[in-house]
Amino acid sequence: MEFSLARQRFYQEVRQDDEKINLEKAALYIAQEEYPNLEIEKYLTEIDRMAAEVHARLPEEPYPLKIIQTINRYLYEDLGFSGNSEDYYDPCNSFLNDVIDRRTGIPISLALLYLAIAERIEFPMVGIGMPGHFLIRPAVNEEMEIFVDAFHNGEILFPQDCQERLNQLAGQPVEMRPQFLEAVSPRQFLARMLTNLKGIYLNQGKIEKCLAMIERILILFPDAAYELRDRGIIYFQTHRWIEARQDLEGYLDQVPAANDRDLIQQLLDQIESD
Repeated sequence: MEFSLARQRFYQEVRQDDEKINLEKAALYIAQEEYPNLEIEKYLTEIDRMAAEVHARLPEEPYPLKIIQTINRYLYEDLGFSGNSEDYYDPCNSFLNDVIDRRTGIPISLALLYLAIAERIEFPMVGIGMPGHFLIRPAVNEEMEIFVDAFHNGEILFPQDCQERLNQLAGQPVEMRPQFLEAVSPRQFLARMLTNLKGIYLNQGKIEKCLAMIERILILFPDAAYELRDRGIIYFQTHRWIEARQDLEGYLDQVPAANDRDLIQQLLDQIESD
């Protein structure tokens, strides 16, 4: 299979060790497949410029909360960034170039920009993949239990606030598990971005674009059984029988006790009978 230049660049970026993966570059390579003429360096330079502006405004005593307040004032008050609650499922909210140009996005894309700026001013932060939402947390002190909600103007949250937000998103009380507030790896971060786009394109009936997202998730996690299944189903729906059989058989090999085993076997039987 011949990949586009953007896909090749994405592959080269994410095949490195986690600590070497540049999230903003990888995110821009995702966007470049949608926008083939995208100038990657232009947006990296823009992030550099933003970080330099923040650095110039840092207080003399750079306590974590003061640094967060400085970033917040710059991004949300001076530049006017905000969460896009009016058109949340617009794919543009997931493309970093669009987020920078339009100054709006969803939690994970705004978190990515926030993290990129924080890294450049040597204020390490990590992504927190809470179910249904995405937060960030300063990594300067593991005991510092404060979280930043990049979607809501950099609002500072404590664990109890995270619990309340989780309940609000679920529409009912939800047990807060420790893993809900754990840091995600760069690969997990990118997979979540791609999963968001996968869902959007699936709902829009844009099957080829949905397939492109699954393929990049499988670049990140080649053994992701459910992505293999979903790709196999798309291949089946588009009459690509050889690829469909390979993926669906691979899925059943990985998850022999799958709840949907009978359904997948029916698809395989149908392929054999055609």
